[in-house]
Amino acid sequence: MIVFDGVETIADIARVQAGLRPDQTALWFEGASTSFSDVDKRSNRVANALIAADVQPGDRVAYLGKNMDVYYEILLGTAKARGALAAINNRLAAPEMQFIASDAKAKVLFVAKEFYEIAGIIAEELPDLRGIIAIDGGHDEWPSYADVTGRFPEDDPKLEARADDDVIQLYTSGTTGLPKGVMLTNENYMAFMRQCSVLEWASYEAGEAVMNAMPLFHVAGVNVGILSMAQGAETVILREIVPMELLKLISEKKIAHAFWVPAVILMLTQIPNVEDADFSSLKQVFYGASPIAEDLLVQAQALMGARFTQVYGLTETVGGGTFLPPEAHDPAWGKLRSCGVPYPGTIIRCMDGEGNSVPTGEVGEIAIKSDFVMKGYWNRPEATDEAIRDGFFYTGDAGYFDEDGFLFIHDRVKDMIISGGENIYPAEVENAVFGHPDVADVAVIGVPDEKWGEAVKAIIVRKPNANPAPDAIIAWVKERIAGYKCPKTVDFAEDLPRNPSGKILRKDLREKYWEGIERRVS
Repeated sequence: MIVFDGVETIADIARVQAGLRPDQTALWFEGASTSFSDVDKRSNRVANALIAADVQPGDRVAYLGKNMDVYYEILLGTAKARGALAAINNRLAAPEMQFIASDAKAKVLFVAKEFYEIAGIIAEELPDLRGIIAIDGGHDEWPSYADVTGRFPEDDPKLEARADDDVIQLYTSGTTGLPKGVMLTNENYMAFMRQCSVLEWASYEAGEAVMNAMPLFHVAGVNVGILSMAQGAETVILREIVPMELLKLISEKKIAHAFWVPAVILMLTQIPNVEDADFSSLKQVFYGASPIAEDLLVQAQALMGARFTQVYGLTETVGGGTFLPPEAHDPAWGKLRSCGVPYPGTIIRCMDGEGNSVPTGEVGEIAIKSDFVMKGYWNRPEATDEAIRDGFFYTGDAGYFDEDGFLFIHDRVKDMIISGGENIYPAEVENAVFGHPDVADVAVIGVPDEKWGEAVKAIIVRKPNANPAPDAIIAWVKERIAGYKCPKTVDFAEDLPRNPSGKILRKDLREKYWEGIERRVS
């Protein structure tokens, strides 16, 4: 059992570990090691800089960059200033980034060098912004991160944090494609950590190396570092996924624990001569966020020799929900298609349209009740009321429990596509496609993909006498939205099925592509 003694808020993680093991490595990034003492001091400097910039309790601070060690210093510093950190998905197009920073009313923006140009453009549309800090330095106008952390004192501001303080705001799109800020509080995270404290997948020894390869604008990426630091383990951060580099670090850094989405697991198994790689240090692999083929799972377990755990959760539940323990990964159990059993202290039900639990074996909408369920959506009271009813968060996923209490996800209530762990909403993609001069109508669906779980497909009705090439349509869309949201393939149809109110029946469109595939989501 893990004990998080003395940790009552996110900000306490740095304080406690700096007291217990000041000189031990907390963060490793591209050859540079940062001790727990330095993380604590630097996060204090960040906090003091934010306070000097008039960041008040409850204000939002934004981060735009790929995975870096300084992210966690900024996160902890923002928490010490009683602000909330909103990481912007760095794969978005500039207008999408601008919307998130504007919606969050970000007071300060920390930005990495790859995004200086974009930040300069969107800053003009951010009326609440007080300042921009250039993480890598070298900017003519903005102070560098090194300058800021060197100029302000390393004394802890010691603001009294509260359980209901928002500490992290991550953005997730709605069915209309409009991003919503998920408000996660200190208490949400403390509840998550309390429940994780009795789960094997979240248990790390002080000094062990934990790989953090998932994006820090996703709850899974954030959580790996939080759980690792809170237990005195070393968080090994990868800027982005490069399979050969990842494989190399497993051996060189003696990685003991790692979270990977199935697409990454697939990439690793396909590296030439991977069977000769050294996985001897790897104790645990935990995975989730998209479907995984049973054959791949069996192959990966044999290759890596680690204990595998699947985790199912959402941003709105701090990533918490269910887990499929290592022993259930034995094919003889017949549970490889399950996402597991509920966390201790968490109630999960499958509901009918009236909000009643359905019987065992029957499909209903998965609803989760726990103290780690989000406070709500930032400035979206109606969306919050729709998502949280009677204390249950309605996930939009449809599933059922078997007689052993294992949850199986059957299909989606909503039309969201999950490709490589990224949430993609059809309406947003359809809006981009629809602007093409040769498109009369369009529907976007997710279709099976061995690498990414799902791939985006556009089904298009052409305008009379028009004959657009699929590649031309895809290129058109790429100019308007993030590349990962764009259709990978385009099909043409004479018309699209709709219900009497005019809503496209995406489920009917999906059916022929998913025929014979029982498991449709992770």
